[in-house]
Amino acid sequence: MKTDILTEKHRLGLGGVAIGTAFEALTDGESYEVLQKAWDLGIRYYDTSPWYGLTKSERRFGNFLHGQNCDEFVFSTKVGRLFAAVPQDEVPPTMWQDPLSFDFEHNYTADAIKRSIEESLERTRLDHIDIVYVHDLSEDQVGDRYPYFLKQAREGAFKVLSELRDQGVIKAWGLGVNTVEPILDCLDSADPDICLSATQYSILEHEDAVDRLLPAVEKAGVKLVSGAGYNSGFINGRPRYNYKDVIPKGMTEKREKISVIAKRYEIGIVDAALQFVLAADEFASIIPGASKPEQVESNVNALNKNIPSDFWKELKSEGLIYEKAQTPD
Repeated sequence: MKTDILTEKHRLGLGGVAIGTAFEALTDGESYEVLQKAWDLGIRYYDTSPWYGLTKSERRFGNFLHGQNCDEFVFSTKVGRLFAAVPQDEVPPTMWQDPLSFDFEHNYTADAIKRSIEESLERTRLDHIDIVYVHDLSEDQVGDRYPYFLKQAREGAFKVLSELRDQGVIKAWGLGVNTVEPILDCLDSADPDICLSATQYSILEHEDAVDRLLPAVEKAGVKLVSGAGYNSGFINGRPRYNYKDVIPKGMTEKREKISVIAKRYEIGIVDAALQFVLAADEFASIIPGASKPEQVESNVNALNKNIPSDFWKELKSEGLIYEKAQTPD
């Protein structure tokens, strides 16, 4: 029986990509306003990674959370990269707008995982990490070295994280990836508790996950957390899709069709997008990021919005969502 570390009160969490300056150079003060708003509105699941902003996001989460009662929130971070301080002019080019001065390397060995957890605890000044995700162990991040790193993780990360869970050092672990295959590979060779699936399950794109991912995790008793449930802001009208500037063919039209139908039912597409993800029994939580307090408030409002069942029926009848997908009704 897997640990149900995320309960009903953790259905909506806060992700740390934006706070790591993925889309704009958010200041410390602006990031703390976002975190404070999330706390004030009752959000009690916080997810980040040392990758976000080259350790910046993790430090910001820690600066805020270490002053809170640790029994009141669930905190997750990630392993799979090690970081080394470098001069400013040697920082590698990344997606971060204002990263700290670090270089990095992928490493999924047992020793690297232990070191990564220790360094995360030092950066955050927290005395525990609830969930550890093995981060970006997927072809979209490591390319053709995926088989090499998967073997490294099977012999290192997967085993040591299970040991740390059994020892009570962490409460749960799993993968945090942008594709389906690595989660399936992990299920074949290890015993994860919960996996963070980013970009694979949204109101716009979910067919592959419905057919392959959801049945696999349900059979294994593993829960999912949704990352990038808004396709990294595309659903909100941003000119990017799943962290890239290229918009897949047909997605803009699909978004607009759903928006038009949503407006007739007096709801927004964000309301629909958030509730669509959480309608799947396999998802324990969704963790949209935010760069402004108003975005956090919008997510909380979306969680509580009443959406008529006829809305979902119309989307299915129009072929805008997969006929096999679970919906809130």
